[in-house]
Amino acid sequence: MTTSTLPKSRQQLILAVLMMCSLLIWLDNTVLSTTLETLADPARGLNAGPAELQWATGSYTLAFATLMFTAGALGDRFGHRAVLATGLVVFAASSVWAAYAGDAGQLIAARAAMGVGSALIMPANLAILIWTFTGPARSTAIAISSTSAGVGMAVGPVLAGVLLDHFWWGSVFLVNVPVVVLALIGIALLVPNFRSPVVRPLDPAGMLLSITGLAALGLLLFAISAVTFYNAFYLQGARGYSPTEAGLASLPTALGAIFGAPVGARLVHRWSLRLVAVPALIAAALTMGAYGLFGLGTPLVWIEVVLLVQGLSIGMVLGPVTASLISTLPLERAGAGSAVTNTVCRTGSVIGIAVGGTIMSIVYRRAIEPSLDGVPGPVREQARVSAEQARHVATTSRLPALGHAADDAFVHAMHVGAVWIMFIALFGAAVLLVALRSVRKPAAAGGDPEPARDGGPTADEAASRAGAEDLTAREGDDVGTR
Repeated sequence: MTTSTLPKSRQQLILAVLMMCSLLIWLDNTVLSTTLETLADPARGLNAGPAELQWATGSYTLAFATLMFTAGALGDRFGHRAVLATGLVVFAASSVWAAYAGDAGQLIAARAAMGVGSALIMPANLAILIWTFTGPARSTAIAISSTSAGVGMAVGPVLAGVLLDHFWWGSVFLVNVPVVVLALIGIALLVPNFRSPVVRPLDPAGMLLSITGLAALGLLLFAISAVTFYNAFYLQGARGYSPTEAGLASLPTALGAIFGAPVGARLVHRWSLRLVAVPALIAAALTMGAYGLFGLGTPLVWIEVVLLVQGLSIGMVLGPVTASLISTLPLERAGAGSAVTNTVCRTGSVIGIAVGGTIMSIVYRRAIEPSLDGVPGPVREQARVSAEQARHVATTSRLPALGHAADDAFVHAMHVGAVWIMFIALFGAAVLLVALRSVRKPAAAGGDPEPARDGGPTADEAASRAGAEDLTAREGDDVGTR
């Protein structure tokens, strides 16, 4: 088995840079979820309706998912460092655009541009990690890298809450810029321009087919995205927490995910991926269903316990399953293969937000309708839009009963949505159970081709080495057979 030619100290620094890039993506996603309530406010935000809020999230995720595979193929062809740096620049520029958006339409467009940047970042980020590490060190690096998701989930809501309490809503997007600057410096100083040793022509038709085929997948992150969408409005809207308080209340999920990933990895080594991931996903599904028991007076301690268990369960699923999928990728197709994995996750996210938001809107309108009898026409129409609009018009029109009715209607809608989310997550556990029946541990023998990078071996040399290693492996198999 060949080993990476990079010194161990440089490998560790590269991992730190890659974690910074991954943290940037997770940080942005959680920051937005905390900002949704403010964006819906007519006075402090953009007066965005439920559909516009869904698109502010969905446009980002849709661009991310649909362009991911193409971005991975570009990295394989032109070099993953170049694609990663380009993605960071696009992400920073579109973050500034989002911060100064004048209306919901501009914000949606800026978020879509941020999704393009993210699509360039993630496959290249993962491919560089695969090229940098080999053998057991690769699995360890993947497990460590996966903790950046938990860190982003922990820091994002709290950071967004502090910024929203002291500055205008656009400040939550400007925090991306200094992180991008640091990441670009690290990339320029440390990261080789890894690329596939065998240059293959781009296949636009094949890419399009892969993108459309993946639209039927992403099931595992469907429930997570939908329940996160609900939680943002539940804590700040129905419970009346400030953005900072809501961010702190969401910490148990993030902390659980941080600890769940390494715990899951250890348990997988002791038992198997199937015995660890499937029960963990079932536990996560049940915690999502527990939202059906939350009300306006539910003690915070019980909510925190549920969120902690949910985070642990999610970490024990996503970390080991992602590591298992990545470990099967050939180095020469690391970018495209990483893109497939990320595209599946992002497709599930966009579908989860869209479906979860639709369920909430439909059930809320039906639940609020009986409370609108006798309410003036303009007030009635605004109250039907969303609970946020209803609370605002109840305050301006001095109709406190309408505000209470909006809270009750929202909680009812959340209960209905939570049941659907739980069953979808349980179905995901069933799918995972069947899928993991064919998972086998990778063979100990064999090796990775020498990374092709700037100043390193040429494509022909790398291909020759790979061919020689393949011939040696086949000869060893023949001897074993005889």
